[in-house]
Amino acid sequence: MYQKTPTSIQAQIDSYRQKLKNNTNFIEITDLGSGSRVFKNNHRKISDIAKNAGVSKKYAQLLNRIVGYLDCKNILELGTSLGMGTFSILANHPKIKVTSIEGCSKTLAVAQEQLMNYNLQLNLVQGDFNKILPKVIDANTYDLVFFDGNHQKEATLIYFKQCLKAKHNNSVFIFDDIYWSEGMKEAWQEIKKHPEVTATVDLFQWGLVFFRTEQNKEHFKIRF
Repeated sequence: MYQKTPTSIQAQIDSYRQKLKNNTNFIEITDLGSGSRVFKNNHRKISDIAKNAGVSKKYAQLLNRIVGYLDCKNILELGTSLGMGTFSILANHPKIKVTSIEGCSKTLAVAQEQLMNYNLQLNLVQGDFNKILPKVIDANTYDLVFFDGNHQKEATLIYFKQCLKAKHNNSVFIFDDIYWSEGMKEAWQEIKKHPEVTATVDLFQWGLVFFRTEQNKEHFKIRF
């Protein structure tokens, strides 16, 4: 949790983010989730989205360290946005296969345009999670699933239960914004109680979920 990300990887992640912050074009957002607390309308400047949404610099580096430490090979991301989380996973990990689903075609187009400059094993899928997710997880297993899309209790629990079909003993699920609302707090508590969950780590911003059957059920809170 507290190791320092190598300077070279930090530079890659920072460069990706900075390119988005320099992009002053406007796009029309289609929000299929819980909406934004920052933006008042759906006509948004890409640079503003990059500054106010997506994974933060601190957590981007952590995400990169996690996938390396756990030796992840196949990853599913729910919520591509501008691709900052996606790139954070793949920076210096070009052999990892990532499938990322995004509901908004405009933000996905921006992410795709920028991500295509890198030699990555990436499958970007546009569409409603409710329709796309069952097809994506069919006959697939994932080492890591990153839930960073619809921050609503009911949707989060539905996607969690669906993705249980695609986990294995050493998989990890990462949930963003577990304290974003009362509903998300309730969803997090239900996830912790699920019989297939054996350990969780609460970082306040994120919740990490593990399923190892050899692990006694324990819940940790870490100041990060």
